Amino acid sequence: MSVTCFLPCRKGSERVPRKNIKPFGGNDFGLIEIKLKQLIASKQINEIVLSTNDDEILTYAQSLKNAKIRLHKRSEDLSASSTSTDRLVKHALDLIPDSHILWTHVTSPFINGEDYDYIIEEYYLCLSKGYDSLMTTSIIRSFLWDESGPINYDRVLEKWPRTQTLSPIHEVNSAIFLSHSKNYNSYNDRIGMKPKLHSLDKLKAFDIDWPEDFSIAECISQLSS
Repeated sequence: MSVTCFLPCRKGSERVPRKNIKPFGGNDFGLIEIKLKQLIASKQINEIVLSTNDDEILTYAQSLKNAKIRLHKRSEDLSASSTSTDRLVKHALDLIPDSHILWTHVTSPFINGEDYDYIIEEYYLCLSKGYDSLMTTSIIRSFLWDESGPINYDRVLEKWPRTQTLSPIHEVNSAIFLSHSKNYNSYNDRIGMKPKLHSLDKLKAFDIDWPEDFSIAECISQLSS
């Protein structure tokens, strides 16, 4: 089965300027360098579709001269901070009309080629069990409340249960979405109607969104190198 990676990577991060390509952990081209090398190393990914409006990223990707990479210069209309994910779903389908699509981000720097291969194999197994897609999550076992009170335990039964006994809540961490383009077409979504929730440990799930995330991730990268 063919798996195509969709890697959206827009220019102009508002929280961390040049976040996707600024030097990171000894890598001159930062997160995009790390992620492309990880994706190239994957044996299960046949093609990497990099969609970006950033000329600096396009130049770097071209310099790799790797046959797995297909570059797409994304229009500015699809590259604003206000651009909805729903519009990007349609964009991904336009670029990848017939394939299993692995949607990932450069902001998950600790998921490597072996991880992608393992999760793709899990995805194939899930399809044989009746699931139609897979997405990665982080399991939360904490005291979760909203304005009405606790949402994952009953204080009538026990006011402060042990956290190990709390019902787990899955937080979508946006590291990986795996689904066939047919689901994109049918549901205008990057998952289907019955996704398998594949939990990641805290390190693999780490996502760089804020300036402090970038600094923490660099520290983790240096400690693990």
